[in-house]
Amino acid sequence: MNYTLTTILGFSIIFIMTTLGSSLVFFFRNDITQKVNSFLLGLAGGIMVAASIWSLIMPSIEMSEVTFGELAWLPAALSIILGGLALALLDKVVPHMHNGTHQEEGPKSHFSKSMKLFFAVTLHNIPEGLAVGFAFGAAAVAGESAAYISALGLAIGIGIQNFPEGAAISLPMKQVTGSSKKAFLFGMGSGVVEPLSAIIGFLLASHLIVLQPWLLAFSAGAMLFVVAEDLIPDANISENPHNGTWGFMFGFIIMMILDVALG
Repeated sequence: MNYTLTTILGFSIIFIMTTLGSSLVFFFRNDITQKVNSFLLGLAGGIMVAASIWSLIMPSIEMSEVTFGELAWLPAALSIILGGLALALLDKVVPHMHNGTHQEEGPKSHFSKSMKLFFAVTLHNIPEGLAVGFAFGAAAVAGESAAYISALGLAIGIGIQNFPEGAAISLPMKQVTGSSKKAFLFGMGSGVVEPLSAIIGFLLASHLIVLQPWLLAFSAGAMLFVVAEDLIPDANISENPHNGTWGFMFGFIIMMILDVALG
């Protein structure tokens, strides 16, 4: 296995899948129905929760066993909270709008609705990119094929949930901008932050080895915050309970299978 090419592949997958999802704007005249949107958001949420547990939190606890013994859960617990706090802070300082609820957060600004929708999805993508980068950084330190395969499995899972996320930004954006091309570029642009975040995460995890358990759980906390704060409310599960719930369950199972099969 060529570890460098595997890492590049993992970083590329998460961006390519967002771009492919965004390209759906050229094939749909109208926005997707609320029922379909609810299922897709639930699917993304299920994948992110499963990835947080199997690919990030559990490895974080295992890494901490040597240093912390019976308190091996402590770095993970603290880092999950810190990851959530980091996203909460970004919510406060970056003006954005939730697509499902149309609720605006962050400071008042003169940004257009399209830009606020763009910022919202971009915020989601930061912890996902970091998670993939941290996983590959830990694999680089371990230097084992199994670690790289596990990290690649995480990237594939994140990529799968990035496909509907790309569509979720480009299709509504078409209604706002009136242009399929502009909507596609907004969707693709929202995914650029993922490989950039992955590179940062890789450098941190591969050079600050002692912080690996903390970094893995930090990204898990950030992703769990996104699921609870954004994906589940935007799925409008109260109006389409079965669609969002089944989407969540299928997403969870997909990521669980990927992690167990490749991990």
